[in-house]
Amino acid sequence: MTSTEQKAESSSKRARTGVVRSISGDRTANVVVRMLVKHPQYGKYVQRQTKLAVDCPGNDVGVGDLVEIVPCRRLSKTKAWRLTKVVRRYEAR
Repeated sequence: MTSTEQKAESSSKRARTGVVRSISGDRTANVVVRMLVKHPQYGKYVQRQTKLAVDCPGNDVGVGDLVEIVPCRRLSKTKAWRLTKVVRRYEAR
């Protein structure tokens, strides 16, 4: 296994999926990632969400798309995630 394969494998472990909330400028999208975490005292699972600024070089995402993101080096004050693929496009009904 080469070093690039190991790097890709380790980064895919931290891959997250989320929904594009807004397009905020050139090459940047805001993505909302929802997580289920176990409450430390009561043991019940509760929903948490976080908003992440994501670098999307091709500007090929739209609001409502389900995307997969991975961490990368810090690109700006708030942007430290990179778009890997669009899982599902948003369909307006």
